[in-house]
Formats: sequence, structure tokens, C-alpha cells
Amino acid sequence: GHCRLLCKPSALAQHLVRSLGRSPALRGGRWPWPRWPQLQMLWQLLQPPEPEPVMARELLQLPDTGLVALDWLVGPWGAAGGGGGVSSPVLLLIPNAAGKVTGGLLQLGLRALERGFIPVIFNRRGHNGCPLTTPRFQPFGDPGDLREAVTYLRCRHPSASLLAVSEGSGSGLLLAYLGESGSSSRLAAAACLSPIFRGRDWFEAGMPWFYEWPLLLHLKQGLSRYAGALAEVVDVERLLGSRSLRELEETLFCRARSRPTSWESYWERNEPLRDADEAAVPVLCLCSADDPVRGPPAQSLPRELFRSSPYFFLLLTPLGGHCGFPRRGPGRCWAHEAVLEYFRAMGEFLRTEERRKGLPRPR
Repeated sequence: GHCRLLCKPSALAQHLVRSLGRSPALRGGRWPWPRWPQLQMLWQLLQPPEPEPVMARELLQLPDTGLVALDWLVGPWGAAGGGGGVSSPVLLLIPNAAGKVTGGLLQLGLRALERGFIPVIFNRRGHNGCPLTTPRFQPFGDPGDLREAVTYLRCRHPSASLLAVSEGSGSGLLLAYLGESGSSSRLAAAACLSPIFRGRDWFEAGMPWFYEWPLLLHLKQGLSRYAGALAEVVDVERLLGSRSLRELEETLFCRARSRPTSWESYWERNEPLRDADEAAVPVLCLCSADDPVRGPPAQSLPRELFRSSPYFFLLLTPLGGHCGFPRRGPGRCWAHEAVLEYFRAMGEFLRTEERRKGLPRPR
């Protein structure tokens, strides 16, 4: 499929090249409009998952009495091999920064369920029907709530490998978590689909209107539910009147009544790659050169990071749009198959290294 893997040479990189090269996923499929990335993206976003997933919600209380929601994909039970066992790998799915759980993300969860994973969706405070019990939302790159969720999943499934995959702008949260946590992340591997690497540049550049306005409307609908509680801490009228994602982000997090801060200071604390050098978990970033949301590859892809860090791998494809990567037939998105193949290859490599070095498995 004309994909390229950009990374620092290593034994793990060689193993990934062999594994992904043998995978039929990267051959993709013929798409009748290969030069229309906007259409590819809309097609993926609007297509409902097949079959319809069944989820069980669990609310996790945080130290400041805030809540995040974990949605466990538990069906349909007709899926081959669905359910997983006690030691089956747990796959944490992270939606985009607006909290929109797309059909593509649900489809990835269903594919993982069929292959014996235990998929669970992480919903931020106030997102996707999760109650907002404190007048506080999660900033773009603040991994504090995600860290609590990962700790809980590790305690609930102590013998299982814990994996994570993010979609679009939600990758800012996952990348920030991996950098801040370093070798204490508790994750075995991670993957990002069409990630946003430079948060500030992305907000300031803006996006195509047909992507930005639906996300902006989605965020405003969620915020309007808590207008009364938020009125104590932010200017709700200005918040709901925002005409761009940047204006909404700046109003919500930089113009708080109690602790206002500058746009520059906000991004010093929330850039996704601010601590990337500390990451100690293999991360596969699957990107398309024609992504209309991330921006031009020359400015939006941190190629030097992939050349210098042994933990970051960039799988770059010329066509695919934003979180699109379409193909015909079952699955519809070849990137989902590539990510699951990557996790399988990572598990195989780690088991081989443990046997070679005689290392005991982590308790």
C-alpha cells in the first residue's frame, strides 16, 4: 500500500517491518475516490459500526470527586471469540478531544473484541454523557484523569497486558501521558490513529469548516448541560458563543475567573510532545500524508522524533485522510487491522525478549 515506516533502527523496528510487511492489512483495498481525503473522512465518521456494539458503563470517581466513564464493549455475543479471558489484553480506546465516539472507534473496538481483546472506551469528564460533578473539564494535554483510569484498569486486570489506542486529537492526551509517565506508564504498547502532534499550532491554524463546526457544535451541546455550574468559573455566554475551537479552548481553560492564564502558558503545560523524550513505551503513529485535519506533513509531522527515539514509529501512507484509511469489504478501515497486527507483533517480540534474557514476567 506504499506505506513507509519511519523510525530509529533497532531489533524491534526490524520485527515490526517483517510483521507488518506480511500483514494483508497494509495492502488496503481499492477506493473509488483516492484523491478526496475529505470524503474518505466523512465516510468513515458517518458510517455506523457493524454490528451494533453493546456496552456496559462504569463510573470511576477521581480524588477531587470528579467522574470519568469507562464503557466496556461486551457484545454482540455473536462476535467470534468475543469476550476475552482473565489474562486477555485490555485495549483502552481514547476518543478525540471533543469526546466524540465515532463509528470508526467503535468498529476498532469490535474488531479487537473478535480477536480476544477486552476493549474499553475512556470518556473524559462531562463527555459522552459522563456526569460533571466538579466545575472542571480536562485540558487538552492533562493526563491526570487518564492516569487514574489506567491505575484502576491495572488493578482490575493485574495479569493482563494493558494497551492503548487513540483517535485524532485524542492522541494529544495519550502522548502527554506517555511522556509524563515514562517507564511507569503501566502500558505495554500504544498506537495513535491520525494523531495531532502540535496542539497549539493545530488550534491556531484551524481546520476545514465541515470538520470544525460539527465538533464545535458537539462540544457546545455538552457544555450547555452544565451552564449553571460553569457560570461560577467561566463566562458561559462567551463560551457558548465561540466561533472556533481555539476560542472555545481559550475561554474554557485560559479565562477562568479564579485562575486565568495566558495562551502561551496553557500550551507549555499541555503540548502533547512536551516530555516525549521521557516516553518508554513503543508507540505506533499511523498517519496519512493527505490528512486535511492535521495539516501539511512538512509542518505537522515531527520526523526528527521518529528518527531519534527508539520508542516512536511512524507508519506513513500517501492516502487515507483523517482517521479514514478506507477499504472495501469487512472492517472498512485497514488501519484498524494494522493496529491490531502491531499489538500482536509487539506481544510476540516482548515474549521472545523475555525468554532470551530469562526475565521474569512483571507481577
